[in-house]
Amino acid sequence: MCLPDEVFDMCGIVGAVAKRNVVPVMLEGLKRLEYRGYDSCGIALCTEGHLERSRSTSRVAELEKQVNGHHLSGFLGIAHTRWATHGAPTTDNAHPHFSGKRIALVHNGIIENHAELREALKMKGYVFSSQTDTEVIAHLIDSFYQGDLLEAVQAAIVRLRGAFAIAVICRDEPQRMVGARQGSPLVVGIGDHENFLASDALALAGTTNRIVYLEEGDVVDIHLNDFHIVDAGGKPALREVKVVDVYSGVAELGPYRHFMQKEIFEQPRAISDTLQGLESITPDLFGAQASAVLHKADSVLILACGTSYYAGLTAKYWLESIAKIPVEVEIASEYRYRDSVPSENKLVVTISQSGETADALAALRHARELGMAHSLTICNVATSAMVRECELAYITRAGVEIGVASTKAFTTQLTALFLLTLAIAKVRGRLAPEQEAEHMKLLRHLPVAVSAVLALEPQIIAWAEEFSRHDDALFLGRGIHYPIALEGALKLKEISYIHAEAYPAGELKHGPLALVTDKMPVVTIAPNDDLLEKLKSNMQEVRARGGQLYVFADSDTKIVSEEGIHVIRMPENYGLLSPILHVIPLQLLAYHTALVRGTDVDKPRNLAKSVTVE
Repeated sequence: MCLPDEVFDMCGIVGAVAKRNVVPVMLEGLKRLEYRGYDSCGIALCTEGHLERSRSTSRVAELEKQVNGHHLSGFLGIAHTRWATHGAPTTDNAHPHFSGKRIALVHNGIIENHAELREALKMKGYVFSSQTDTEVIAHLIDSFYQGDLLEAVQAAIVRLRGAFAIAVICRDEPQRMVGARQGSPLVVGIGDHENFLASDALALAGTTNRIVYLEEGDVVDIHLNDFHIVDAGGKPALREVKVVDVYSGVAELGPYRHFMQKEIFEQPRAISDTLQGLESITPDLFGAQASAVLHKADSVLILACGTSYYAGLTAKYWLESIAKIPVEVEIASEYRYRDSVPSENKLVVTISQSGETADALAALRHARELGMAHSLTICNVATSAMVRECELAYITRAGVEIGVASTKAFTTQLTALFLLTLAIAKVRGRLAPEQEAEHMKLLRHLPVAVSAVLALEPQIIAWAEEFSRHDDALFLGRGIHYPIALEGALKLKEISYIHAEAYPAGELKHGPLALVTDKMPVVTIAPNDDLLEKLKSNMQEVRARGGQLYVFADSDTKIVSEEGIHVIRMPENYGLLSPILHVIPLQLLAYHTALVRGTDVDKPRNLAKSVTVE
């Protein structure tokens, strides 16, 4: 199978029922979802009273060749692109999975009780051809099938423990598709005399913009001209039809070589859009109840994963220095598995690009169970589960992010978190009018400042050639720029496969210095702040051991290039917002190093955009 969202959605589902050949729609949808998982892919069709299938362990482009070569077509079908969990990325483990010649199914998520279900189904005579947890669901549905697919799916899913989004078709019902979700996103797309299922509205861009977001426990029965939803209790449910502005152009590269490059260069616009309409700092930016909630808050708990976690670590510096409020930052996947000390007046802040991250959602629910009722999310998807479950929200406007390595989502998260800092500072009486005016001036200038940093790309390209020859790298930062060093190291690891570690520069002599040789480049973030002189001393520690320093320095730091020190100067010193500026050259360094090494930048090995499983 595939993954529940601890983040975005790993694996991708597309299904369609229409009066036209649905193969092109499904293949295009898979291409748009491929960033979620690309270990394997497949398509199944119901044609002339039987099921047909084509699967590949290559990319969707190869599947398309297979499908076209076999002249597959049909009016009802399901398709899937996989990020492997249970079972290696082999053809047998690729979706769709069949049960006999009757049931075809695709699945995102993880079924925790698949082993016991598998044994029970074997006792009934079912033969398994894969190692996946998904095949268990297909056989389970078949075991309940008595002529009505909806009833069979409903009977089966109550036996499942774990997270799932499924799309199911049956040979005997050639104009019907059934979907269900629990812990993994699934949407219905509404067309004219045709309807669709998908993991994400993006998959249906250019096909339909009328989208219904299924809620937890929903089961949907889809036909040519209508669809019906029942909730977790089996009762008919009405869900709002939303017009979603996901246009086909979002998934087009335009003049760029990769989506990651495109998304790096979209950051000025993304930040500008995130700040759109901002006239003053007010709690109302975060929701109608925000003023009362923020006044009550005596501390903040930030829950996030991956890159979003580093955004949270950065925000801790802002919140404690500007708003003077205590902050804890927790890795969401760890938080709910340890004993912690709750406080009813603690504001729980979740950070998620997708708003579907399974670990983040589970951590939020755990915090709520502990009695912490007040929650706020920084999220890029207004229709996500995270936004629905949190009391308050700030929607970043990064737009769709395709590259697995997050870029514009991170900088817009930081922008939103800085606004949150100022809002909390204001309700706590820590933001004087002249301070607010200065911060607003900096925020309005931020897109221009980011554009100036992007102009450093040619210099960074020159560094990438050298970086590509190494297998290890060290990233150093101090204070609020330490999380930025962590993010820079993560980017390099993700897409270039160079082993990279990040440390607070003051920790060098407490262990990492043992690794420093002339074979390990040391990337250093050197803003002109109160820690600059300390940082310069740390840099000398590296030089004395023969290390090669690659320094991103503010223009007024008086750090110059010389033997063992390579310097790229930032266009300006940006004060409190410096982390947003300094992360951008680190994104570019990772990108261009990966280019030189010839890796698959947008789809790095073993990773996917959305982590929908624990």
